[in-house]
Amino acid sequence: MELTEKLTFSHTDRQDLYEFVEEHGTVHEREARRALNLDRTAFGHHATVLVRDGYLDWEDDHLSVAYEGNGATEHTADGLEYVVRIATQRDLSGLVGVIRQVAGEGTYIEAETVADVIEHDEVVLRHNELESRLFMVATVDEEVIGWVHLDLPEAEKLSHTAVLTVGILPEYRGKGIGSTLLERGESWAASHEFEKLYNSIPATNEGAVAFLTDHGWEREAVREGHYTIDGEYVDELMLARRLE
Repeated sequence: MELTEKLTFSHTDRQDLYEFVEEHGTVHEREARRALNLDRTAFGHHATVLVRDGYLDWEDDHLSVAYEGNGATEHTADGLEYVVRIATQRDLSGLVGVIRQVAGEGTYIEAETVADVIEHDEVVLRHNELESRLFMVATVDEEVIGWVHLDLPEAEKLSHTAVLTVGILPEYRGKGIGSTLLERGESWAASHEFEKLYNSIPATNEGAVAFLTDHGWEREAVREGHYTIDGEYVDELMLARRLE
């Protein structure tokens, strides 16, 4: 299922089942059946239809949302082998840890908010009537070392735009991994008919500003004194990238 796909259900029990699984990321079939008060026959039928229609995966007695394939690509940088792919629920703790470490540098407030949200939800990817979000991760030996995140608005008047965050652990910077993540995020957005991406950064984060502008992003707006960092008022820079 594509994250931009409109959700349609032919039965309210199927919608309830999808929404329960989507809310929790992955659930045991017994937990879902009991929570929705469905008998085995009805549950099996509705789950099977959702699997057939590409909404859910059902494996080892667990249900999860069937997002599009992980699109894994292998890369080498300075002798380091790494993989970039769409994140899964199994990446939750590693992803939160990496975002928190990057945000802990004190100059990426947007990323800190993203970490708060997914840690509170305990769910990595989202696709429902209110919100959709996508993460791609860079991994070394299956360990998350970086991410690109796209927040996809459901409001029709904003449906051509998305908010992007991207980051990588300090010890892996300078190898082109961040560029690979950014390009994958931009490519995904362009291929799904998004026209414009945004990223908001404190003006003191000169490295991130330079990184994005070097990749074709432009400064679009400034909110003066929007942040308070280490007791000082800091401007917020809104950068944008038009997609072709």
